[in-house]
Amino acid sequence: MSAENDRLVLGPLLRYVDDTSASVWVETREPGLVTVDRGGDSASARTFVVHGHHYALVELDGLEPGSTQSYTVAVDGEQVWPELDSPFPASVIATLEDGRPLSMAFGSCRTSVSHDAAGNGTHGVDALRAWALRSADLVPAADEDDPDLSPERLPDLVLFLGDQVYADETTDEMRAFIESRRDIEAPPWTELQDYEEYAHLYALAWSDPANRWLLSTVPSAMIFDDHDIRDDWNTSQEWRREMESTSWWHGRIVAGLGSYWVYQHLGNMSPAERRQDELYAQVLAHAGDDGYDFGPIIDAFAERVDEEPQTYRWSYTREFDTQVRLVVVDSRAARQLDPDDRALLDADEAAWLDEQLRGDVDHLLIGTSLPFLLARGLHHLEAFSEALAGGAWGDRGGRLGEKLRQVVDLEHWGAFQNSFQAVAHQAMEVAAGERGRAPSTVTFLSGDVHHSYVSEAEPADGGRPMRSTILQAVCSPIRNPLSRNMRFATAVLSYGVAGPIGRLASKSTHVADAPLTWRYAEGPWFDNNLACLTVTGPSLKMWWVTGEVIDDHERPRLAKVASYELDEHGRPPAHEKVRQRFGRGIKRRYRDKVVDRVRQR
Repeated sequence: MSAENDRLVLGPLLRYVDDTSASVWVETREPGLVTVDRGGDSASARTFVVHGHHYALVELDGLEPGSTQSYTVAVDGEQVWPELDSPFPASVIATLEDGRPLSMAFGSCRTSVSHDAAGNGTHGVDALRAWALRSADLVPAADEDDPDLSPERLPDLVLFLGDQVYADETTDEMRAFIESRRDIEAPPWTELQDYEEYAHLYALAWSDPANRWLLSTVPSAMIFDDHDIRDDWNTSQEWRREMESTSWWHGRIVAGLGSYWVYQHLGNMSPAERRQDELYAQVLAHAGDDGYDFGPIIDAFAERVDEEPQTYRWSYTREFDTQVRLVVVDSRAARQLDPDDRALLDADEAAWLDEQLRGDVDHLLIGTSLPFLLARGLHHLEAFSEALAGGAWGDRGGRLGEKLRQVVDLEHWGAFQNSFQAVAHQAMEVAAGERGRAPSTVTFLSGDVHHSYVSEAEPADGGRPMRSTILQAVCSPIRNPLSRNMRFATAVLSYGVAGPIGRLASKSTHVADAPLTWRYAEGPWFDNNLACLTVTGPSLKMWWVTGEVIDDHERPRLAKVASYELDEHGRPPAHEKVRQRFGRGIKRRYRDKVVDRVRQR
């Protein structure tokens, strides 16, 4: 694509795709008519304006199920995609087909720095980019004989489970942009302030050529986590009060939620869901009016849904015939923070989730940015911190508990015991066949914690027979690894010390016993990685991949980190464990002790 034809700022991003329709999102430099053509099937949409930025969401319909076809993008009749002389294959739209085994990828936590020696030295290899290069067949795999590393078939979906962008921990490039606009010595310093800065942050995140190509040809779904807005977002009522007392928080939350709707959430919806969306209905109503800026409308919407989260739902569900139901849960914006009635999900959101947790599919997948099942010791500590902050040991203990959960990030499902208990019972009812035909698995897909693992769960009392395997699969980070010291500290605090102390502490505050018990089946490991998942009938297979630099930082090779598999009966078979990189950055004499303790928990 020549410079004079460079009319795209971002995209195309292939978003919602089903058996007969596909949605393509773009950001353009100027107003225009965006046309997507897929082998004669074409559709167009006029751009709309948000704070001076131009976007279009093009919806193709009437496509052939199970078909794969390359596509082009034009603005006002001038082709702008694919780029001329691109080394990447043509971007394609592959529609779903009933009965075809479903495959997907998932992960979270990705920062955007350079992909040279300097960037890889500070943040490791971008696992998403390594996967993109291998998927484009531009680099060999670390193990060319491993079929899981083959570029032959792209997945049906990549699910990004939070921290797609970091609004609070900005890179040098992002800081330079901020400094070009305002004084970084004044609040909010080098953190994001407004919509314009969010737009630049998304451009940094999605403009690398390899990742840009991947996102143009693999459908994506997304949900936010805290760093999309700010670390520990909605940890507690006290945290929220502290933020709202600042001079800059209102601008941050308005810009963060507004830009999230434009850049991420808009593409999560099906065409039918978009037509019912209150904001998109206004976009359609003003179609063709290039002078109409939706910025103030989106700002007012974001302000309202922050103050009244029950008025809008960020969570969503995808049905893949009878194979998979994917339920993606907002575990941040919908929190109820009243200390006397804390819940990770408010009443409306909890009722919605309760309705979605049903069987009659082969696999029920629950996407939640925060792991539902942490290491058990850490789970106990989180439950203890909630009870302590709630006054179980008096006012002084309450202040200590609040400080503890903010400093140590004790704000996952375990720190919202009412919600944890409710969802655990619902998952067990699905697994017992009490909510329709029991699926082969009830699998929680999560990120956030900067290490990855698979846990298997069962009823704590051993009484209720489970027809489904209940799993927790975590993939984090895609690119934002913990330092070596923090890896070791995380392992020890989360899995060593936290175990006995956590159990004693939670009992001392009379926290109810968890209805589930769980243990590690694989992991943990700390690589930058991306997880892949395939299902065929009752069988399920997951594996984690990472990028390894052999001789060229710009061209890392894809390598497998770990794998987990259920056989054709939905049972874990005996299998050879892939080499796990749990020990990177942890001295060997400590590592074995930590791993032994992990296995016992």
